[in-house]
Amino acid sequence: MKPFIEFCHVDRKYRMGENDFFALKDVNLEIYEGEMIVILGPSGAGKSTLLNLLGGMDSPTSGSILFNGHDISRFKDDELTAYRAWNVGVVFQFYNLIPTLTAYENVALMKDVRKNVKRGSVWEAENKDMSLLDPKEALISVGLSEHINQFPSQMSGGEQQRTSIARALAKNPRLLLCDEPTGALDTKTGREVLKLLQDMSREKKHTVVMVTHNSFFADIADRVIRVKNGTIESVEINDSPKDASEVSW
Repeated sequence: MKPFIEFCHVDRKYRMGENDFFALKDVNLEIYEGEMIVILGPSGAGKSTLLNLLGGMDSPTSGSILFNGHDISRFKDDELTAYRAWNVGVVFQFYNLIPTLTAYENVALMKDVRKNVKRGSVWEAENKDMSLLDPKEALISVGLSEHINQFPSQMSGGEQQRTSIARALAKNPRLLLCDEPTGALDTKTGREVLKLLQDMSREKKHTVVMVTHNSFFADIADRVIRVKNGTIESVEINDSPKDASEVSW
């Protein structure tokens, strides 16, 4: 099977004073469509840099990143904007909802993302069958049918995180990136969010990539990527992932 995403000898270097700092160095990586990936590592290991490169929010200093055969590392800003608009959904640790908008209105903002993107991109042609979800449909899919017209302040932390997941899913993205999505949640609510993300991979065939420092989450992944000092320390294939409802931490 051909990889959906490939990192080929990727470096991400930053200039700090007179010295160079490598956030990532010579990274080689393969991700397959529909997988649930967990990226593990301590703070400063390079996890967030890896996530930003996957999402087209940053570009490598050298090397190439292939997404479905397209080298996004060579893209200009407008091409990366189109890439993100058509392919990438992001779930953050702290929800990033607009407090003066209802759950429905927060999710509906995704309609404007593609509306303002330059027409005629390669992604528009490739994803012609990946239409935007109706905001109500997206909220119902994450179990928020009774919270559609509520404001963030009227919802629990778990409900706000589900709203942020619905917002990401409204784009019907092929790649769902999650940055510590349970970091601000209690164990019970966090397990529910993990189960939801796992279902997105298993049932909806979204490729889900989750960054975390919590090693317990490795049990639910199809593939576990361990990052240390800007390099890939190991890649483990999990032939029998646990159901997210079984995970405790």
